[in-house]
Amino acid sequence: MIASPPKFPYLAALRPRQWTKNLIVFAAPLFAFSINWQTFLGSLLAFAIFCCASSSFYLFNDIADVESDRCHPIKCKRPIAAGLVSIRVAAAMAVVLLSSAIVIGWWRAPMLGVTIINYAILQIAYNLRLKRTVILDVFAIATGFVLRASAGAAATEIVLSPWFLLCTAMLALFLGVEKRKAELRLLAIRGGKTRSVLKRYSLPLLTRMESVITTAAVITYALWSSGPQVGGAQTPWMLLTLPFVLYGIFRYQLLSDPQEIARRTDVGLEQGGRSERPEEILLTDLPILLTVLAWVATTFTILLLANQGIIK
Repeated sequence: MIASPPKFPYLAALRPRQWTKNLIVFAAPLFAFSINWQTFLGSLLAFAIFCCASSSFYLFNDIADVESDRCHPIKCKRPIAAGLVSIRVAAAMAVVLLSSAIVIGWWRAPMLGVTIINYAILQIAYNLRLKRTVILDVFAIATGFVLRASAGAAATEIVLSPWFLLCTAMLALFLGVEKRKAELRLLAIRGGKTRSVLKRYSLPLLTRMESVITTAAVITYALWSSGPQVGGAQTPWMLLTLPFVLYGIFRYQLLSDPQEIARRTDVGLEQGGRSERPEEILLTDLPILLTVLAWVATTFTILLLANQGIIK
């Protein structure tokens, strides 16, 4: 089914569905067990800043790819490709959003401003070269998530633990590999043009990468949740959240499995391969959404009980 033009083209050009990726800025206070109005407002500001920064590069990308997007059956409906937003206006929006993100970030905390600048440099490098470089493209995607998490820490003045950074990096690498895996499988099912980097990947290679990264992600999270004796969470009761992490990872792997994609694609064009779009999984896959909510609820409960001295 061909997508219809958006009702609010200027908002749609910012790709608000992608903003769910920026929710990771709230991870720093959660992992640090520092939940209060100050950290919430700081994280909320970091979230808004990263939404501005990321949307600016979505605009830049759509401007650069406008001709190829117009030949694509789905991307041709994007506001810039469809002519609903002019290139001049889109460029002005991108400049204002990015510059505002840097200035406001620097005003809040110099390290937050530096993080936004590093994100901008990463996006430029990704679009110019890294997205066409095998393996480094996945590392670039993961680095973007780590920078988001670092922004949340900078905005709330929280010192990041090594376990937090390692766990974030491994989970981000996992998402990057799953994204490439889904893209490769969808290419085999649907055919058509493909990005050049996919020619260097194969399902066996991505499966091996997935195995290593998944193991590392689970181990780093398990060690962090084991408690303060290993320099991890405030309480070893956080091990109760490990099943949610395991289920979330396994569910995501199911959605990127070649046979599962084939089954879902048989239902309709947009039913298969959602693991190439992490933001859609969070918004549309009920088991994943419930798992995330259960993890948050359990974490808040453990935090509340620990602060009241009921558990240690």
